[in-house]
Amino acid sequence: MESIFHEKQEGSLCAQHCLNNLLQGEYFSPVELSSIAHQLDEEERMRMAEGGVTSEDYRTFLQQPSGNMDDSGFFSIQVISNALKVWGLELILFNSPEYQRLRIDPINERSFICNYKEHWFTVRKLGKQWFNLNSLLTGPELISDTYLALFLAQLQQEGYSIFVVKGDLPDCEADQLLQMIRVQQMHRPKLIGEELAQLKEQRVHKTDLERVLEANDGSGMLDEDEEDLQRALALSRQEIDMEDEEADLRRAIQLSMQGSSRNISQDMTQTSGTNLTSEELRKRREAYFEKVRLRLQKYIQQQKQQQQQQQQQQGDLSGQSSHPCERPATSSGALGSDLGDAMSEEDMLQAAVTMSLETVRNDLKTEGKK
Repeated sequence: MESIFHEKQEGSLCAQHCLNNLLQGEYFSPVELSSIAHQLDEEERMRMAEGGVTSEDYRTFLQQPSGNMDDSGFFSIQVISNALKVWGLELILFNSPEYQRLRIDPINERSFICNYKEHWFTVRKLGKQWFNLNSLLTGPELISDTYLALFLAQLQQEGYSIFVVKGDLPDCEADQLLQMIRVQQMHRPKLIGEELAQLKEQRVHKTDLERVLEANDGSGMLDEDEEDLQRALALSRQEIDMEDEEADLRRAIQLSMQGSSRNISQDMTQTSGTNLTSEELRKRREAYFEKVRLRLQKYIQQQKQQQQQQQQQQGDLSGQSSHPCERPATSSGALGSDLGDAMSEEDMLQAAVTMSLETVRNDLKTEGKK
């Protein structure tokens, strides 16, 4: 398929695309076709002048626009026919009585040119197979021998004019290659507008879940923790005036999902919006994880204070007072500092995720009670 020359639609230059796809190369440009159209206009003007330059018909002819081309890029069948004469090629109307009397099977021809409402396209045989080279398609469309006659009949039923191209077409690489091999097409090409609309729709309807699945290399069903993590991400996105610490925590959650220190470097580089050196990136990375470590220390201190309060309350209920010397010798601040120093980047990120999930669960429980 790659060897087949196929010009895609640009503006209204379908006549140019039709000719070049037929000849399998960039043989004609809009300038060359315009020159042929102007030549035809001049020949028509000279014929009209034979009846008298002062006649009403001649003055009316001069006031009318060209019938061979317009500003949009449309060219008439006369322009296409004259362009093909340069290569010794001739056009014959497919459903004309003269051609129908010949009773030629369409698969024994070499190519067809089809026209409907100022749109032109080529159907050509390359090697031993037929292809629809319509410039409105994203690529060549394979047509089987058994389907060719039905395809042409369907075009006629839709109002297309079909012309048989007679003569020897110029040699091309695709024809030579497909003489030796046959191609198969698993998926038919789409219309250019249809493909663009589909891509746009996919971009609009791409969900957060799809993004997570892509980040996890297309993993399967999400477990409960991952679902909670999705809720945490959704809530964090809804917070418009997010504080710096919450922003850092959201970034830590995203990095933990990616699960690689290399992705951490990429995320920090994208956040800065500038090209950073490795040293600058390392410093920013250390500063960032220092902020996370401090955040974890604060979290550990809070957890430790809650445990102490619970122990004190239990001691009061049982009639046993708690003595300061019975408590652990290591303070919560020292514990947080030692833990923060001993934790790896991945451990800190996992702890940050745990903190976020716990916050979300508490919020959900509070909403449920309300």
